[in-house]
Amino acid sequence: CLCTLAAILRGTLRGAPGARAGVVKKLLGPLDAVLEGFYNAILLHHFDSHHYTSPYSEAANNLISFIDLLEALLASRTELELPLRCQRILFLKVSYVLNIISSSIPYVIKKKFILLLKKCVLYKSREDAKSGSLFLQTPSLCEDMLALSNAVLQVVNLAWLNQIPLSGKSSYFGSSEAAPGHDSQGGSDQTVLRALSLVVLKALEFKIHNSATGAEIK
Repeated sequence: CLCTLAAILRGTLRGAPGARAGVVKKLLGPLDAVLEGFYNAILLHHFDSHHYTSPYSEAANNLISFIDLLEALLASRTELELPLRCQRILFLKVSYVLNIISSSIPYVIKKKFILLLKKCVLYKSREDAKSGSLFLQTPSLCEDMLALSNAVLQVVNLAWLNQIPLSGKSSYFGSSEAAPGHDSQGGSDQTVLRALSLVVLKALEFKIHNSATGAEIK
């Protein structure tokens, strides 16, 4: 069901521009509360890292399908002037994703979540470019980006980055030491390293531009 919904959503976004908004609203409107419930259940209430010991398990496959759906929901957000809750939930409850990234799930799933976060912060940049105005978008987008920025900076301040592996086997963020038995040369996943760095920098940038006081910026 998750794969089918994501495929329909992507297909809709490739359709005629004039009709897309109506189709997206008709498709997602009745599912809005359901998809938020899925988000809460899959990523928080029923999440257990022990179910994801193998990246080839059914549970891991289902989680990857859900990540693909979240990506499609993010892409569909541009079609609606007032985004639905299911299109905003990734920003508003990003802490669930941050917790999963630092859990013991397989590296391939961590990487997909990290690249999804990167798309979230770049979504803001695309909207800036489209409107020709920096930090002056719809109130919902600014509210969502502030929620994401606050959550990211909060966990980074608690040494969250030190728990994130930069490859499937060795080399952690902030550590130059290779795991025993591994080659110390070039063990890091540069794609993940760049994505994490970009997420943190963009969160910091948005927070600084939307902070009321100098003390808060500091």
